[in-house]
Amino acid sequence: MNVTKVGMLAAIAAVSINLTSCNRKGCTDENANNYSEKAKKDDGSCTYDVVTTEDEVEVTGFITSNTTWTADKIYILNGKVVVNSGVTLTIEPGTIIKGAEGSGTAASALVIARGAKIDADGTAAKPIIFTSVLDNIGIGQMSGSNLNENDKGKWGGLLILGNAPISASSGDDVSQIEGIPASETYGSYGGNDPLDNSGTLNYVSIRHGGALIGAGNEINGLTLGGVGSGTTITNIEILANTDDGVEFFGGSVNVTNLLVAYVGDDAIDIDQNYAGTVTNYVVIQNADSDKGLEIDGTEGTTYTTGMFTLINGTVYSKDGAARPADFKDKAQGTVNNLRTTGFTNGKIKVRASYQNECADVKTDACSNLIASTPKLTIINSEIAAGVEVYTTSTNSSSAACPVQGNDQTQASAKVVSTTATGADNSAFSTWSWTDIKNKF
Repeated sequence: MNVTKVGMLAAIAAVSINLTSCNRKGCTDENANNYSEKAKKDDGSCTYDVVTTEDEVEVTGFITSNTTWTADKIYILNGKVVVNSGVTLTIEPGTIIKGAEGSGTAASALVIARGAKIDADGTAAKPIIFTSVLDNIGIGQMSGSNLNENDKGKWGGLLILGNAPISASSGDDVSQIEGIPASETYGSYGGNDPLDNSGTLNYVSIRHGGALIGAGNEINGLTLGGVGSGTTITNIEILANTDDGVEFFGGSVNVTNLLVAYVGDDAIDIDQNYAGTVTNYVVIQNADSDKGLEIDGTEGTTYTTGMFTLINGTVYSKDGAARPADFKDKAQGTVNNLRTTGFTNGKIKVRASYQNECADVKTDACSNLIASTPKLTIINSEIAAGVEVYTTSTNSSSAACPVQGNDQTQASAKVVSTTATGADNSAFSTWSWTDIKNKF
């Protein structure tokens, strides 16, 4: 068997992985087609061998020279795979990448370091698919048959880190991305280049990710840290991730045609004064989900002028659960043509922070919304349940301050529900898992 190894591994037929935890009864899993069972250890964890075939390539460690992954192979991510600065990873249309199981430092993920590039330019006929080794999808297929929207946290996710401006809480213009230890320099992101080019993602589906990396901390399906507008991101699906679907940490990258479905936390999370535009986005929530949109603003004193834009979006709840949107922490930007539907509590939440036992208002999303020259606007949108102003205080003995009536009145006047078209779902037809499995 001729097995190619990429990164720091020598060419060997199999590599033993020690999983730090195991939720399989007696170390068995009928879905684990890429694993051979070994004995259950005394501490309750399981040891498996990664079994590769002639059609599979195991990847680990650092990619230090320009590399191409081809559609005639399946690539197995064993732990963190890092594309070094100055290096381009090219992924051909139709290529399947599978992440090995593992948690904490052993969680598998693909990291495009600051200064590196990914060129993953798929097509509707041949999308590029990131999924779990537990997925029985094979070469040339668009979906497997054994995992569904409830299968989350089976591997890590995709992280792209760039040099575009961010607003970090420390006031620094460079920070360390969540999920990567501070000692690992490849986890840094941010800078002063709004035109940063970290490559291309087009017709890419990221499925079943969100492995646990610490207490209450999971990897996002797609993490974008300081990614600039020179980067092209179009036609993206994120399915069944334990944590957020996509999280923007500052940056100015634009995204067109984004589908986030059945995630365990927020679907689209904006932090650190993201200043790009997301056009035509669909969010599908269920009882496992939290917010469809969680929008934050500036965190520090650097890069305070950036404004996000969200255009043409639909946020669904399949079972009435979750909440469509939460604007907080000085969120500033524009939401235009948002349609929310299916929620039992369909109100969007706008945060107002107070201090001095709820007496003095602090600048927050609500302040930006109701200002005479607003920094936060929600227009041409269909939000039948309206707005809920949620008040908190940094020093109040109660969990929340009483709702400030004037804030509530002004916020409701600023967000007037109207008929909206929302997103165009047809952008995701034929190629996304959600469409193939009739899960819209």
